[in-house]
Amino acid sequence: MNQAYRDKRDAFIAAVPKAELHLHIEGSLEPDMMFALAGRNGVKLPYNSVEEVSAAYQFSNLQEFLDLYYLGMQVLVEEQDFYDLTMAYLERVHRDNVQHVEIFFDPQGHTERGIPFERVIGGILRALDDGEARLGITYKLIMCFLRHLSEEDAFETLAEAEPWLDRIAGVGLDSSEVGHPPEKFTRVFAKCRELGLKLVAHAGEEGPPDYVWQALDTLKIDRIDHGNRALEDETLIKRIVNDGYTLTVCPLSNLKLCVIDEIVESPVKVMLDQGIKATVNSDDPSYFGGYINDNYHAIADALDLTIEDIATLAANSFEGSFLEATEIDKHRAQISDLAEQQA
Repeated sequence: MNQAYRDKRDAFIAAVPKAELHLHIEGSLEPDMMFALAGRNGVKLPYNSVEEVSAAYQFSNLQEFLDLYYLGMQVLVEEQDFYDLTMAYLERVHRDNVQHVEIFFDPQGHTERGIPFERVIGGILRALDDGEARLGITYKLIMCFLRHLSEEDAFETLAEAEPWLDRIAGVGLDSSEVGHPPEKFTRVFAKCRELGLKLVAHAGEEGPPDYVWQALDTLKIDRIDHGNRALEDETLIKRIVNDGYTLTVCPLSNLKLCVIDEIVESPVKVMLDQGIKATVNSDDPSYFGGYINDNYHAIADALDLTIEDIATLAANSFEGSFLEATEIDKHRAQISDLAEQQA
């Protein structure tokens, strides 16, 4: 692959419309915003400068990251904080030509600190509405349950969310994976399914392929978040392909959390070659060193992806979304037209 083609591919990455399906809004908290909000809200951090905060954004596994992630949450106190956080993310990904987002939020990480549920969701939704009006970015909001907490806690959170369920598209499952299998949340996911909510779950990032099976067969999810370790099970791969499940893969996150040792080990290309509907996402971009286009560029270079591969990944991001079919078709047509121009 020569340099001229790489330049053409990079331009295509910049221009192609995309959806982001795996983004924790609390994970888009940049060091400067963390420090500024701490000052605004009188929250004491163990850092004396933005530079010290930035230096702390170094970790070697999921748990070390989560410790910092939950520390960062402490600065989110007022509704305006959640608005500012969400709007900053939308303005940033607008530059990457993201046209649709399906963002996660972790209400338990806030309500357990005494922050009212309505304050959290109110700020996030106000920003999402403003982002759609000002930037043209459509959205779906997904409420995640923290898997290191109990299913009873998840039910309590669902009860708090009840007045807002017309604004919440789905529920997810995140936080520390190992030792907290999906089946731990069977009853609450069944209840959410009864309520008409879409279901997603982190599975197969650090946990074994069995966690992916549980997410599919016990939780009956609609989409798999991460799913890397599904590649260890040929029968599971066939199931994923045959049933058309989308996987929300996060390359730079995988690298930063040592799920992979080098970016060339990202499973995205292998997934595409096996017929899996893989997508590219940033996960927690401020902590993992890059937003969505940074992730596209990283794997494009490391895996020698073609413009056709990039177009497939972008199309998958809309096909795997919870948008209406007409909207999905519109975005797919835009991607196809742009790819044909590059042929």
